[in-house]
Amino acid sequence: MNSSAQRKELGQFLKARRAELSPRTVGLPETDRQRRVAGLRRDEVAVLAAISTNYYTRLEQGRSAPSACVLSELVRVLHLSDDQRDLLFELAGTEVGGARRRAPQKAHPRLRTVLNELSVAPAMILGRYLDILAWNPMAAALFDTDFAKVPKSQRNYVRQLFAVPAMRTLYADWEGSARNTVAALRQQAASCPDDRRLAALVGELSVKDDQFRQWWGGRHVAPRGGGNKVFNHPVAGELTLAWDALTREADADQQLIVWSAERDSRTYEGLRLLSSWAATPAMNS
Repeated sequence: MNSSAQRKELGQFLKARRAELSPRTVGLPETDRQRRVAGLRRDEVAVLAAISTNYYTRLEQGRSAPSACVLSELVRVLHLSDDQRDLLFELAGTEVGGARRRAPQKAHPRLRTVLNELSVAPAMILGRYLDILAWNPMAAALFDTDFAKVPKSQRNYVRQLFAVPAMRTLYADWEGSARNTVAALRQQAASCPDDRRLAALVGELSVKDDQFRQWWGGRHVAPRGGGNKVFNHPVAGELTLAWDALTREADADQQLIVWSAERDSRTYEGLRLLSSWAATPAMNS
């Protein structure tokens, strides 16, 4: 930030854009109570941008200089046009981090090879922002979903958790699983590449789901590498599965998630039942 005058101008710009938005525009519930301010309140912008109300207040008052990451969040929350985004970054004295569209990912051949060898353990390959890049028939059976019929643009693990009602009963602890998944997504986004794909996903889910919006604004830390999940499967019954995330050192953007059970356990027998549904080769995007 070059000067206090610029910081004040930035604050006025943010305030003006905030006044132009209604709660309905950003997916917040509207009440019958008369609002004391035009547009959104400061605390509402702060929650949606995953920053503190105190910090956002300092931005509007010209007392703080925002990072490029915070600016990118404000572009999304305030529904700024490309021209408005450029002005926002200019006022902040920060170079516009090109709102990049990354090339679509494809499952890495080596991870796909391992995936194809798993006949009893459900598994899938997740890419950036937890996009589902590939899956085996056992994963389709576990989640009771033909992922091939899900449009590629919608084939995302986070979106499935929040948008598919059956997920909320499949997971015995859906809330804990969903919250950890949101935290994992935020940890992936910590480098703030200003990716339009991420902004669109977060914006969509923030509007559609109150819990996602609340958890995105939190600072929960998700367990990494593995753990245990309990599923209430409509056919196989209760399944207690260990999960492991396997990542190639040369390509940290992709991970193979495997759900498994000890042989001779009741859960293993449940997986064998599911494997009778899964007689086709592994599916890939």
